[in-house]
Amino acid sequence: MVRLVRAPAALSVPGDVLCGAAAAGRPADARTLGTAASSVCLYWAGMALNDYVDAPLDAQERPERPIPAREIKRRTAFAAAAGLTAAGLALAAVSRGRRGLARAGALATAVWAYDLVLKDTPAGPAAMAAARGLDVL
Repeated sequence: MVRLVRAPAALSVPGDVLCGAAAAGRPADARTLGTAASSVCLYWAGMALNDYVDAPLDAQERPERPIPAREIKRRTAFAAAAGLTAAGLALAAVSRGRRGLARAGALATAVWAYDLVLKDTPAGPAAMAAARGLDVL
């Protein structure tokens, strides 16, 4: 599962939240840390969903990835993406209430839209930029 979500890559995600908090004049308190945890869950959800979507291509081009290497089933990757999305939304709701949930919902929508529909289209880079920008908010 650690390889599926590319766990070490998530180290860059809390910085987005801390940057947004600093820009808004908010302290790095428990609510901010909850928001950062929410963002990490949504980032990991995107990584798992990416491998779910790209499994046929990865079987040919990146056989070392967890799904083609048979370390994890494709449906498990999808379930992980769904579960991590739910966890991210829940953490946002607990840490920031309805407004936090709305922001996390927009971020989750951008992540899922990118992986499922937009990645290989001209809108792909804009969708990825939107996801990273929403993470700062």
